[in-house]
Amino acid sequence: MADSARAMQRRGLVNGPDFEFFQRRYFTPAEVAEHNLPEDLWVSYQGSVYDLTPLAQEHKGDLLLKPIIEVAGQDISHWFDPKTRDIRKHVDPLTGTLRYRTPRGRFLHVPPQLPRSDWANDFGKPWWQGTRYEVGRLSAKTRSIRIINTLTSQEHTLEVGALESMWEILHRYLPYNAHAASYTWKYEGKKLNMDYTLEENGIRDEDEEFDYLNMDGTLYTPAILLYFNDDLTEL
Repeated sequence: MADSARAMQRRGLVNGPDFEFFQRRYFTPAEVAEHNLPEDLWVSYQGSVYDLTPLAQEHKGDLLLKPIIEVAGQDISHWFDPKTRDIRKHVDPLTGTLRYRTPRGRFLHVPPQLPRSDWANDFGKPWWQGTRYEVGRLSAKTRSIRIINTLTSQEHTLEVGALESMWEILHRYLPYNAHAASYTWKYEGKKLNMDYTLEENGIRDEDEEFDYLNMDGTLYTPAILLYFNDDLTEL
């Protein structure tokens, strides 16, 4: 695409991110749960989200993959020692040695209980160490937000991470409105700073107050209003 055409397509995004190369920082537990198949396998642990699909494809048919497939789409932080950030260990009653604790059965890169001739440890780091499979952070706290397009009167409710910036929320909203960057985003008449989170923009998370008052917080979901500008930016 010519530079002038690319500039026209992104008109209005001068101060925003380049969404062609935009990468999400946060994923909600619900999003992780959607990736629950051997051919699309995500897990979360210790606050991060990992795409183990390449690992599953590489070892397809291996029985040691079974415990990992069984937890696809789930948080497996309980597998880990929070101090060492390694798989939890225990004293093996058979050998009296310290070994990885695997109640679901031994899985990939965990050594066998006793020496075996078919055990190969030439894989380098085990899959749970390092960042090669990491795709982002797990949103420890999520919020619901309503986004109302004042031009079309369409309304959508999104679940977003509490630490996500408005740009990240805009990115979530793109499937509903490809021209979302051509709108001014406002809350209670005030233009939002797209580099800030909801809380930093004055959109308070009142879930605890609603729980204390025994009120249904879903009936009071904050609404962000979108006002169309005179340019047409499609992402």
